[in-house]
Amino acid sequence: MKIHIREIDHVVIRAAALDALARFYCDVLGCFVEKEQRDLGLVQLRAGRSLIDLLQVGGQIDRPESGTPGAGRNMDHLCLRIEQFDAEALVAHLKAHGADVGAHGVRYGADGYGPSLYLFDPEGNMVELKGPPDHALTTSL
Repeated sequence: MKIHIREIDHVVIRAAALDALARFYCDVLGCFVEKEQRDLGLVQLRAGRSLIDLLQVGGQIDRPESGTPGAGRNMDHLCLRIEQFDAEALVAHLKAHGADVGAHGVRYGADGYGPSLYLFDPEGNMVELKGPPDHALTTSL
């Protein structure tokens, strides 16, 4: 199996001051708020065709092991949008190459809801592989 990357779907940045960081990306860099899930501590900003997700430190879905915000270690994960998504084939391919494979499911990304799979690179960085959107899910949720 060969994975075909289309583009970066989104980047997740851990934020100590979520609102201040959102204002910076919107007011200074021209992003805009696309979706908020304040109960999870998550604000998703549109950045062209991609998303920048801001994740509140200490929020419901924060991963503290990602690092200390403001210390150059506040990236949670990188998401790559891929053209084909066959979860079984992807897991087999990744495991055959020694990758540590995490959870897969349906998650929101730059193109809407679609299949996604987490894995960890050899340095322990989390990477998400995101498949094409499921338009039935995107319009119904």
